[in-house]
Amino acid sequence: MNLLLDKLPTEYEGLKIETNFRSFILFELLMQDRKVDEKTKVAIALNLFYKETPKDLKKAIDGIIWFYARGDIEKKQQKGNNSKIKKIYSYEEDANYIYSAFLSQYRLDLNEVEYLHWWKFKSLFEGLNEENQICKIMGYRSIDLNKIKDKEERKKYKKIKQQWALKDDRTEEEKEQDFANSLW
Repeated sequence: MNLLLDKLPTEYEGLKIETNFRSFILFELLMQDRKVDEKTKVAIALNLFYKETPKDLKKAIDGIIWFYARGDIEKKQQKGNNSKIKKIYSYEEDANYIYSAFLSQYRLDLNEVEYLHWWKFKSLFEGLNEENQICKIMGYRSIDLNKIKDKEERKKYKKIKQQWALKDDRTEEEKEQDFANSLW
C-alpha cells in the first residue's frame, strides 16, 4: 500500500470497516486494558468497527488486525514478538502532547476533524518532527541508559527518563518475571 499512489481501503475482504483514527485509538487502549477480559475485548472491538457483527468472526477480527497493522501483519507480529520493544507513547497519558503536535505542525485540530483515516493518522504521527514535545518525550523514554558511558550524563538521563515514564500497569508477578528474565 502506497499512500502516494493508492486509495486507502475502507473494507477487508468485502467487510466494510470503520477506519477513523479515533476507533483505532480506542481499540489500542482497549487491548492494553488489563481489567477487560479477552472475550469482552473481542465483543467491544467488533462493535467499534462493524455496524453489524459479521457472520464470519475470524474474518472480522483479521480485518481489524489488518487495518490496525496498516496492511502489514507480518511486520506487526514481528514487533509484537520482540519483548524488548518498550512502549514510548500512550494515547491516554500523552493525549495533550499528541494533540498539540498535530495542531502546531500540520494545523490539524484532531478534536475538530470529523474523520481521518487511521493509516493517514499514523503516517502523520510518525512524521512529527523532533521540535514537538511528544517527540522529545518519546526520545527520553526510548534512551538506552546502558549506552551512555559518562556517569553524570547517564544519571541526568535516568532522572529525565523517570520523569517522563509511562505508568507501569504490569502485575507484581509480571514485574518479577521481567526482572528474572533480565538476569539471563
